[in-house]
Amino acid sequence: MENLLHVQKTFEKVTYTDKIINNREFEDCVFKNCDFSNSNFANNTFMDCEFIDCNLSMMNVMGTSLKNVSFKYCKVLGIHFNECDDFLFQVQFEESTLDYAIFTNKKMPKTKFLHCSMQEVTFVGTTLTNSIFENCNLEGAIFNDTQLAGADFKTAYNYKIDPEFNPMKKAKFSTQGLDGLLDKYDIKIV
Repeated sequence: MENLLHVQKTFEKVTYTDKIINNREFEDCVFKNCDFSNSNFANNTFMDCEFIDCNLSMMNVMGTSLKNVSFKYCKVLGIHFNECDDFLFQVQFEESTLDYAIFTNKKMPKTKFLHCSMQEVTFVGTTLTNSIFENCNLEGAIFNDTQLAGADFKTAYNYKIDPEFNPMKKAKFSTQGLDGLLDKYDIKIV
């Protein structure tokens, strides 16, 4: 990873815990079974990249560009995605653990969160219009001033979202999830 530009490369079983990797560009790269936990990946660019079965927990992504980046079977605990570059920011997550991640003020419409643990995730001021939360555990997730119009929560669970503070016109919920929308009223739904 010493080169400044990496195109169409596969990085497998790379361990860079507590390391600094800055000012690199990765285009159409695949990262498999890598451990970048507690590393500083500030000011890098990832375009059309895929992370598979990687540990990225507590990785510093300050100023990093994530342009069409997917995470599958990854640990992305506590990452401050709000510190990423906003230009063309696009991510998707599948069967990953995003607990304690922060997405404050990110514009990420149509984002797919598929079969993820998203406990204590922060979505304050986030745009998530038409996003999909398929079979996601949102226990303790914070939604405040979050744009949720058209978002799909039909199979999500353990969420508490206040409709008064989160625009959610045409958002989709299951009847089992109604208590998560009415929690503040202390209403029992049977």
